[in-house]
Amino acid sequence: MALFLLILLILAAAAGVLGAVLKVTLVIVLSFVLAVVLLTWIGAWYAKRRFRAFQRDVEFRYDQDRRRRKAYDVRSEPRQGPARGLGDGS
Repeated sequence: MALFLLILLILAAAAGVLGAVLKVTLVIVLSFVLAVVLLTWIGAWYAKRRFRAFQRDVEFRYDQDRRRRKAYDVRSEPRQGPARGLGDGS
């Protein structure tokens, strides 16, 4: 592969277009590097966003569960009638 590239470079130099070939190669390589960096940045941003949403959901569920455990459960308490002594003059 390296030998093939070397032959192409020698042919380009012999034809007098080595500068143009190198410029085009530089543009292609830099475009590829930019695309990889951009995709990596977008992927990291999305992963961070999803992780924060997951954290918020876990905290919400934990708080909701804590509030449910702490809440007064009317089903477990016996029913109480009206208070005695009210309205009977005592």
